[in-house]
Amino acid sequence: MYTGHCAVLAGLGAWLPPRVVGNEELSQQLDTSDEWIRTRTGIRQRHIADPDMSTVDIAIRAGGNALRSAGSDVVDALVLATSTADQLCPASAPQVASGLGLSGIAAFDVNAVCSGFVYALATASGLIAAGMAQRVLVIGADVFSRLCDPQDRGTIPIFGDGAGAVVVRAGSAGEPGALGPFDLHSDGELADLLIVPAGGAKQRISDNPHDHFLSMQGTTVFRHACAKMAESARTVLDEAGLEVNDVDRFVGHQANIRILTATAKQLGLPQDRVVANIATVGNTSAASIPLALADACDDGSLLPGNRVLLTAFGAGLTWGSAFLTWPEVKPG
Repeated sequence: MYTGHCAVLAGLGAWLPPRVVGNEELSQQLDTSDEWIRTRTGIRQRHIADPDMSTVDIAIRAGGNALRSAGSDVVDALVLATSTADQLCPASAPQVASGLGLSGIAAFDVNAVCSGFVYALATASGLIAAGMAQRVLVIGADVFSRLCDPQDRGTIPIFGDGAGAVVVRAGSAGEPGALGPFDLHSDGELADLLIVPAGGAKQRISDNPHDHFLSMQGTTVFRHACAKMAESARTVLDEAGLEVNDVDRFVGHQANIRILTATAKQLGLPQDRVVANIATVGNTSAASIPLALADACDDGSLLPGNRVLLTAFGAGLTWGSAFLTWPEVKPG
């Protein structure tokens, strides 16, 4: 069994931009249809940030909600999982901290794309285990719609914008909300499967406008996502001394309903244990898992005492999983 000092989930918050874009609206600008999108992705609508709204803006809103949920605005560090930072330099986390009135604390970004929230949770847990922090605010926030070619029906219908956050505090491994074990992996040899080629230090500017948008090899990504998430999830359960049947709720990265369904099937998990909100929010990248947790809390499908398995897969390639028993917490 997993033992030792660890981080304990103590607060949960979420925030979505008010603008909702349904499939019918997209079908008016793309060569697609509501049926085509729904049957391939499970998505009916997504939330899209207004042009004057940034990743820092939505992260502040979700972070503030998580602090209110935790009943305290005192934290020692802030970890922001995002791949859509407001600028290449500096990181966005210090600006989020300032916006929340937390200037002076440690604040930094983690970029593992759609696996970012699991990576950030593990990072926060490490800070607590090392005695460097007693309370950490972890935020997953992305305005991923900005990375998609407006005319690409392979990406625009999939991605939405949003932010989700948790507060974790120092505690013991045996109490509800204790996070762990974790399992993290990457494979940079497959980076080209999901990539925005231009904009970074290697290629700041490109004459090809498509280089500034996300390129995705969907079929290959699907195969790797299902296999890697299932493998990582099994590793976490093995380290926790648990069987698949011990899992009450499976919360995977909300990339595609078919990926969620196939991963659960590979694990041997009944579909009624799969938490899915992708139909109403789309793929929100690093915000995906905390938004799904908040929705499940709100609708009563996630209850205190539930044994929860988290898993994610994203560009990089990156993937990882974590386990916890759900505590008494109300999302902000």
